[in-house]
Amino acid sequence: MAITAANQLELLQTAEAVAREKMIDPDLVIQAMEESLARAAKSRYGAEMDIRVSIDRKTGKATFTRVRTVVEDEELENYQAELTVEQAKQYLDNPSVGDQIVDEVPPVDLGRIAAQSAKQVILQKVREAERDRQYEEFKDRVGTIINGIVKREEYGNIIVDVGRGEAILRRNEKIGRESYRPNDRIRAYVKDVRRETRGPQIFLSRTAPEFMAELFKMEVPEIYDGIIEIKAVARDPGSRAKIGVISYDNSIDPVGACVGMRGSRVQAVVGELQGEKIDIIPWNEDQATFLVNALQPAEVSKVVIDEEAQKIEVVVPDEQLSLAIGRRGQNVRLASQLTGLDIDILTEAEESARRQAEFAERTKLFVDALDLDEFFAQLLVAEGFTSLEEVAYVDMDELLSIEGVDEDTAGELQARARDVIEEQNRKALEAAKEMGVEQSLFDFEGLTPQMIEALAKDDVKTLEDFATCADWELAGGWTTVDGQRVKDDGLLEKFDVSLEEAQNLIMTARIQLGWVDPSELESDAEDEGEEETEEEAEA
Repeated sequence: MAITAANQLELLQTAEAVAREKMIDPDLVIQAMEESLARAAKSRYGAEMDIRVSIDRKTGKATFTRVRTVVEDEELENYQAELTVEQAKQYLDNPSVGDQIVDEVPPVDLGRIAAQSAKQVILQKVREAERDRQYEEFKDRVGTIINGIVKREEYGNIIVDVGRGEAILRRNEKIGRESYRPNDRIRAYVKDVRRETRGPQIFLSRTAPEFMAELFKMEVPEIYDGIIEIKAVARDPGSRAKIGVISYDNSIDPVGACVGMRGSRVQAVVGELQGEKIDIIPWNEDQATFLVNALQPAEVSKVVIDEEAQKIEVVVPDEQLSLAIGRRGQNVRLASQLTGLDIDILTEAEESARRQAEFAERTKLFVDALDLDEFFAQLLVAEGFTSLEEVAYVDMDELLSIEGVDEDTAGELQARARDVIEEQNRKALEAAKEMGVEQSLFDFEGLTPQMIEALAKDDVKTLEDFATCADWELAGGWTTVDGQRVKDDGLLEKFDVSLEEAQNLIMTARIQLGWVDPSELESDAEDEGEEETEEEAEA
């Protein structure tokens, strides 16, 4: 096939037609044609040559040129595409490295194989351009709902035609009972768009919590306008869901707006989600209040929050336990997802039994350690005293506020408590010395003898050992293993050392050892303060 004046314009017309069909830039098609013609010319003139083709964008005329580049003598490798400065003098007056000599060469006739190769290059380039166009079009639609038509099913995954591309709805992203046939209409959430070798991959989901949030945004104008905000969503796809909403307009009820007249709005969402039951819950900044709402329809008697452990205990009436937990733990699981907290549910009877056990344990401590009768020990516990240290070092007035306690009794109580603590410290000191604890740890301010004994039992016997500890090793903490939160016991946890106190102790030890420069800590703190100030100003 020779490129003659008769088919020069046909080249441009073909490029226009392909670009229009694939919805890409015509110039990309012409560039692909130039590359394919250059490849065909190299097979005619020699693969070592640097042959380039330029197609005139107006006339369609193809110009074939041979390019040779001037290089240093020692860099000359390809004699067909390169030449030295000395060799270039016969073509250029004053050649220098990097100059190019361009000569026009006769157009080539494309044989059958060359024409087929040119066609493959053009198709490949067009496919690449089409993939780039699809990626650019869909990458900004992540986080939105898209409508499509089911094309086929592959190994349980649904291939969806979304107009100018194909998307995939994986088997685990479908709502349990759903089944689709070719040409069924489908609505899904665009979860991710990735650029891959076989083209952009558009991943859809119907189980994502964001899908429900977007459906409500479509059905409830107040959410779309920003008057109502969806703060949290938790789903058990196809079965049940909980959604937390807040209104920024006091005159609008967020729950009522999401439910709609006679339930019309929420029913539209339920219908799209194959009958998934939805609990709409008013959001509250107070965690305890929000959790009580989230556990509906169960009634809650009491909520106890452990902020450090990110854990929460909920006490419910005995007859409400099964309702609070829900079928197969569904209700409490969704409430946990919604609040982001681990929830332990106790009945009133279980909570009462635990309180009685704690009361009896503290009573026994005071009876044994302070040589008190049981009634007086119970009185101390009832007034909120939990340890010997509290009795020994509390302000005298707090003891005098207990009915029947005079100054002599209060003084005797504190003297006994201090004697017991001093004896415990003496024994702990002896035990620590026997275990080989160095003097540097005894001299460190902030650690009691009993704390040092506890550290020594875990082989922390020097100030250097102590400085290498992590804060959670001392204060305890929580880690997630296989989706379950597991408690890590701290070496000093029984002494009520908080995470912040543990951090301060460890940092003080590192400063004393010269591992950390205090001035650097101050500058870091100043930088953090400035960043926080800037963030607050922006907010």
